Amino acid sequence: MPLNRKNKLLDLAAAKRRGPETRDWQVTQILPSIIDGLLIGFVYGVAAMGLTLIWGVMRVINLGHGATMALGMFCTYFLFSDLAVNPYLGILAVVVLSLLFGFIIYGVALQRVIQAGYLSTLLATFAVNMIIIGVGTALFTTSPRNIDFSAGSITLGPVILQGTRLLAALAAVVITGALYLFLYCTRPGKAIRAVSNNRAAAELMGIPSSYVLALAFGLGTMLAAVAGGLTSTFFPFTILSGATYQLKSFVICVLGGLGNPLGALLGGLFLGGLEGVIPTFMPVSWVPVVEFVLFVLVLVVKPTGLLGAK
Repeated sequence: MPLNRKNKLLDLAAAKRRGPETRDWQVTQILPSIIDGLLIGFVYGVAAMGLTLIWGVMRVINLGHGATMALGMFCTYFLFSDLAVNPYLGILAVVVLSLLFGFIIYGVALQRVIQAGYLSTLLATFAVNMIIIGVGTALFTTSPRNIDFSAGSITLGPVILQGTRLLAALAAVVITGALYLFLYCTRPGKAIRAVSNNRAAAELMGIPSSYVLALAFGLGTMLAAVAGGLTSTFFPFTILSGATYQLKSFVICVLGGLGNPLGALLGGLFLGGLEGVIPTFMPVSWVPVVEFVLFVLVLVVKPTGLLGAK
């Protein structure tokens, strides 16, 4: 047998022997990363829902979204560290406080400029963002904080599911279901949908649009703060951390379709799964690069997003 042919046969035999090992490595490494990314993606989806709800109803790009998430992180942290409140029970307090905070921000910063065009509302929310970051930096500094809370883990074959991620994903599903029921089964929710579809027609039917806009902004603020509180249970954070999640929320909103809460959840799952897969093939530093390449591709190829929202 010629030497070259013999070497090729030996290489093929070695490749066959490595085949199962390679497949086992792929299952062991990639599958847990994907599942972990999907669990985090549920929380990303909740954060993006807040952004897309405000846009869908008010046509306002909320640049204070990330800072609001950071406030949710710190609220959950102080409830846990100072009052020993379970972080997931503390989320209930975050819901109430952030809803009230959203009403205040709308009344102080947005109500007078809501009809003035995109630039005015953009600058108003940017001012809110800078105020929160400035005050937060003065009060909390920029030292990283973390919530030292463990909820155990569940082992399913090669997959180890962290309890904190499971609880956060479960909370995100409950919040999504509650939002859906609110929007489709309650009178205020139907009013929000009516104003979102046609504000002028809704006003002619007797719906007070100013109150509905305040409610929509309060709900969007609440979703952002709750997502921040859930995120704080498994990632360290500072008052500046919200900026990263705000950029992710923009990517998710465009991916899922602006103004569509369900699309935001699907976009969050997609982005979370992507973040789980990418580090198994390339350095973690490439994750934001791939995300924003995806962002540009979606804008160019399918600007309506996954669910076809305008």
